[in-house]
Amino acid sequence: MHRPGIQVLVRTAVTVSSMIAAVACGGHQDPATTAPSASASPDSSVYTAELEKSDLSWSGSPSPYNAVLKLDDGRRVAMHYLSGKGLVEQHYSPRAKAWTEPKVIYRTKTDACQGIELRAKNGTVAAIADFGSYCYDGEPPTESIAAVGVNSLTEWSINVTKNFDGWERASVSDDGQQVVFGRGTTLRWSRADGFERK
Repeated sequence: MHRPGIQVLVRTAVTVSSMIAAVACGGHQDPATTAPSASASPDSSVYTAELEKSDLSWSGSPSPYNAVLKLDDGRRVAMHYLSGKGLVEQHYSPRAKAWTEPKVIYRTKTDACQGIELRAKNGTVAAIADFGSYCYDGEPPTESIAAVGVNSLTEWSINVTKNFDGWERASVSDDGQQVVFGRGTTLRWSRADGFERK
């Protein structure tokens, strides 16, 4: 004896169970159709600090030993020289309304030389900084820094050129995939390969 009412209930229960299982598992989308995340790497930074400044004296304002740049997404990145330590970086979250703790991204005990320059496009930040043993006496830098940070800015790629007058400019491509540092010669960085080999 057939009971159509019970069969309909059983089919409905199976269909509902399948839908609940699909929702519970997140719908299991095809990876090819999943939308990419907004950032290639999640922001693991902890924002609890205030912005710090260089401890090097400078008459006048602003000091070339401090640099701050606002990014397209509202974040900010800052760098400063710290005596006996080197080049220090912090970045700011508008959501947390705070900065990361200062982090030395290039460690040296030589003197700060010239100013810090920052450039950014599409999640890529480029920095120029210089150090030298006798910079205060007018000698040229002995350590010229080219630095690049991307996305969450928790890691920085650093290139040091010894006994060089320092990079004059850094140009970031519109898509943020490449940076070119220039001064008579050029140094290239790409997201795919990092700094070019010399």
